[in-house]
Amino acid sequence: MEKLITLDHISKHFYLGGKQTLVAVNDVNLDIYKGETLGVVGESGCGKSTLGRVVMGIYHPTKGKLYYRGKEVNLRHTGDRYRYSEKAQIIFQDPYASLDPRMTVGTIIAEGMEIHNMYDKETRQKRVYELLETVGLNREHANRFPHEFSGGQRQRIGIARALAINPEFIVCDEPISALDVSIQSQIINLLKNLQKKFGLTYMFIAHDLNIVKYISDRIAVMYLGNIVELADSDEIYAHTLHPYSRALLASVPIPDPDREAHKKAAVIKGDVPSPINPKPGCPFANRCPYAQDVCRTVSPKLRELRPNHLVSCHLADAEGRYSMSNYKG
Repeated sequence: MEKLITLDHISKHFYLGGKQTLVAVNDVNLDIYKGETLGVVGESGCGKSTLGRVVMGIYHPTKGKLYYRGKEVNLRHTGDRYRYSEKAQIIFQDPYASLDPRMTVGTIIAEGMEIHNMYDKETRQKRVYELLETVGLNREHANRFPHEFSGGQRQRIGIARALAINPEFIVCDEPISALDVSIQSQIINLLKNLQKKFGLTYMFIAHDLNIVKYISDRIAVMYLGNIVELADSDEIYAHTLHPYSRALLASVPIPDPDREAHKKAAVIKGDVPSPINPKPGCPFANRCPYAQDVCRTVSPKLRELRPNHLVSCHLADAEGRYSMSNYKG
């Protein structure tokens, strides 16, 4: 498969003053392949959205490099960021806050085309009408304002805006979490249809594991700014290897009352450590039932335990067992 985007040791820190540093994303290495959907899951506050914003160039990485089609993109360089934004766009989580209430829908969708000097005014207007119809709205909606639409319609407008400049890659930052359940499936199916029609590549950020499984080709599990497991969607559900991933997946309700009633609850003990000045070692060590002394002092790296299945755990093996004999030192 062709690599579209590569993250090379990407970290994002926020300096809080004094000697305090909040580590939102920590040393992430990741390849995103053309045409795939990479799902990113984890608890609220684990760094999913921050990672998405770094990939988009909204945040500059504190450390590391980003490559697009094998060429480094200097996100601090205005020219690089401008050219990269022609190929990478984002759909935000909140359809109410992400649309300028003073602009008409047509102006919102056309803005990206104007910034990148695409088409003349008449062609841009035609393009706006096409995009509205592509996402299931009417061309008459172009002259209305965001407050005149429902949440689901606003998210469709956000999707049309992201598509306006013909990107190859779109970060979908929890695009359905603010929507009614009845609308969520419509937006998910729209995204899948658009991907097939335009050959798009997605980074799909969410905390709803059922949705992520449905839409994703591969899944990355994040915990406290770190990717702790990465594998194909079917593989990670069938052979979950990291203790945190297991607990996370076990929390997903089963749509069968009998099976749900007899399901063994996976309770994660302890509190999530602070991301401010984090201690060395595995970020999950203080909550992991299998943790050993080495887990509290040495930070684990992603290891391939099964084909294309990477796990950041000193003790795990390919069968999901945990033992010091698996520690490679």
